[in-house]
Amino acid sequence: MSNPSRSSSGSIAKRLYPLLRKALFCMEPEKSHHAALNGLNMAHRLGLSRLMAAPAPSKPVTTLGLTFPNPVGLAAGLDKNGDYIDALGSLGFGFLEIGTITPKPQPGNPKPRLFRLVEEQAIINRMGFNNLGVDHLVAQVRASRYQQQGGVLGINIGKNISTPVERAVDDYLICLDKVYEHADYIVVNISSPNTPGLRTLQYGDALSELLAPLKERQLQLEGRFQRRVPLVVKIAPDMNEEEVGLVAEQLLAHELDGVTATNTTSGRVGVESSRWANEAGGLSGRPLTAHSTTTLSRLAMHIDGRMAIIGVGGIMAGSDAVSKWRAGADLVQLYSGFIYAGSPLIAECVEAYV
Repeated sequence: MSNPSRSSSGSIAKRLYPLLRKALFCMEPEKSHHAALNGLNMAHRLGLSRLMAAPAPSKPVTTLGLTFPNPVGLAAGLDKNGDYIDALGSLGFGFLEIGTITPKPQPGNPKPRLFRLVEEQAIINRMGFNNLGVDHLVAQVRASRYQQQGGVLGINIGKNISTPVERAVDDYLICLDKVYEHADYIVVNISSPNTPGLRTLQYGDALSELLAPLKERQLQLEGRFQRRVPLVVKIAPDMNEEEVGLVAEQLLAHELDGVTATNTTSGRVGVESSRWANEAGGLSGRPLTAHSTTTLSRLAMHIDGRMAIIGVGGIMAGSDAVSKWRAGADLVQLYSGFIYAGSPLIAECVEAYV
């Protein structure tokens, strides 16, 4: 028997979000981003966030040594600083991932740096890891109640743009040290197209020289805190089959706990006619769906069940989430689809999970 209150709040969210989106899409993208999150925060504090939520059924999934209330999470990038953890956690996600965070605060790239491609259901961003620094994020995590209430929180870490790529490991180690105690899992972001040179860390000796000290530090921190926090690496979709295989070999050799596939693409297939097609940055949303899932499938073939896979990229409907799971993902994450469809997409994806 269905829960009447759940059905009621779900139907309210389905009717309300298209109206809110229409108003938000009249604003410049970065301003509407902040307006939406601040509005959600206020609604949560007033006890009204249920109006924005389409409650998802309980479908627990155990992976990464953790139990997730359901397999549909929020991807990194929406809440870079951990300022909206409790509000976002009230929407029905099975887990949240905050960040990307860097050791020192940085403003990111010059504006404008975020573009909506509405007809294509896509977004181009070149934010450049704009964030308030790891210490701010840690303070926000400490102040939140989400984990105390059973929420699973991932923290995504990166390097400052001022740090030479040859010394990137130093920044990742600083962040790892500071967030370890507060994270349920940690993601090493080496795949954003918006930090010069970052994606070179995905290949060959550079990847091995990054992963070895991170794995060593993870084991040290596990001993110190008597608690294992899984370490995950986020990869780009813009690799050929051979490159995917080589990355998988390195991840397995260094005994990483998981891999997130994928980040945004630097390609422009599917948006060639858009007025924003020539803007630099990472493309996400509907044009990324098939491309990301192909990379995930190739990765899963090489991984062969030996580590967890988080599937992200172009999930705009429940059927897209199903495609990720069938391709080999254990969990999935939403970002652009959440912008275009709102919280009802969370429940739709969870309901589609078998």
